[in-house]
Amino acid sequence: MADERSPDDIKKAVREHYAAAITQNTGCCCGPKLQNLDPNAPTFAELAGYSDAETAGLPDGVTTFGCGNPVNFMEVAPGQTILDLGSGAGLDLILASKKVGPTGRVIGLDMTPEMIATCRKNLAAAGITNAEVVQGEMEHMPIPDASVDWIMSNCVINLSPDKARVLAEAYRVLKPGGRVMISDIVTNNLPEEHRGDISAWVGCLAGAPEEADYLRLMREAGFEDVRIIEKSTYDEVSLATLANDPCGCGAADRSIDGSIVQKYAGRVASAKITARKPG
Repeated sequence: MADERSPDDIKKAVREHYAAAITQNTGCCCGPKLQNLDPNAPTFAELAGYSDAETAGLPDGVTTFGCGNPVNFMEVAPGQTILDLGSGAGLDLILASKKVGPTGRVIGLDMTPEMIATCRKNLAAAGITNAEVVQGEMEHMPIPDASVDWIMSNCVINLSPDKARVLAEAYRVLKPGGRVMISDIVTNNLPEEHRGDISAWVGCLAGAPEEADYLRLMREAGFEDVRIIEKSTYDEVSLATLANDPCGCGAADRSIDGSIVQKYAGRVASAKITARKPG
């Protein structure tokens, strides 16, 4: 049964979830493997696609709540402007800031004050001077029309109750010819009854659209050359990492139980989706 909570209820739950997660975070994404998982299970950072070289030397507060590493797939030119939707603790902002160089600009957008405070602290600790963070919602971006060259997002758009609006806003703020690189959760033939639990919404599972619907929404927003360039379907071990690490889809104060993992295993994937605004 579909969740009957209002969009505002979902946003409030998401905001509270990630506020609690960041204030309780101990750098888990880059730390040792979780003790309650298979010893061969990846760390959360490894599962998301970050190399040891990328995570080495980062300030202690830098972590990721994402499901991929979108920066790796972006053909960014020095001097360009990148907007990160749901910038979190700032890992992707730091990596992107190095790609655009001192003449470029990176903007983080987040709706959670605790995340913004942490991100600003991490940017300062990392010595990043070409990045900033602004507070706002993806459905109503406080960003001028046609002002950014790239939009990236890491496991955030699926959390929105109005994904069509988010994509329309992304189209608006991109320059003609601008591109998006989204790392996000998609589902394949997920039964509707699995989408009704608010804990799964804030955990980036039930809010994830079907893969075909995601691509359709992007095309309907006006994007062209919409395609998936990489996709990794979660098995039970990798989904347990995603679900039970407080950096991932688990609630900050508890883990998603095994029955949830079994429901979603093989039906949920991390996809890298790219598209371009005509022009």
